[in-house]
Amino acid sequence: MSEPADARRLVLLRHGRTAWNATRRIQGQADAELDATGIEQARRVAPAMAALSPVALWSSDLVRARRTAEEVARVTGLEPAYDERLREFCLGERQGLTHEEYAGLDPAEYARFRVGDWDDIPGAETAAEVAERFTAVLKEAAAGLDQGRTAVLVAHGAAIRTATVHWLGWPAATALDLRALGNCAWVELEERPAGTWRLAAYNRTA
Repeated sequence: MSEPADARRLVLLRHGRTAWNATRRIQGQADAELDATGIEQARRVAPAMAALSPVALWSSDLVRARRTAEEVARVTGLEPAYDERLREFCLGERQGLTHEEYAGLDPAEYARFRVGDWDDIPGAETAAEVAERFTAVLKEAAAGLDQGRTAVLVAHGAAIRTATVHWLGWPAATALDLRALGNCAWVELEERPAGTWRLAAYNRTA
């Protein structure tokens, strides 16, 4: 079934690759920049975002998201609105560790981390906290859209996954059943005529 022509859409785009992604170092809210591959990914995905005819562009204020949003802005002509509520999970004391270092530090906690259960990481945000702050931005972005219009929001993989589940009203544990988003992959959320929202695409790539 084709999507309604007057459906509002929210497109949640993960940032391009960073050197920390490539070396399996835990980023959280640490401000790692895109590497050369990440910049190329951002440049490649920008025309795909432009093809969706967005009228608004939001971004996390972390540099990896900002740099990705700059490429989307360059192609679409939109001015990004930067918002710290779109940041990745704060992962507290584990930010900056490689996966190997984390596994050696606390194998049981690391095993939970690997399946997406992060609520007991020392100093970290809970999934509920991330879902609430992120979906507050989604509400604002959706409220600013006329019927048939699209907003693009550039953010981070785990935060996008958690917020998507919360936005759709699914049980929070459902997030653990969704694959991690690839760099510069995106989620499409589409409004139904009744005003509720549905998942139109997940982990889509250019």
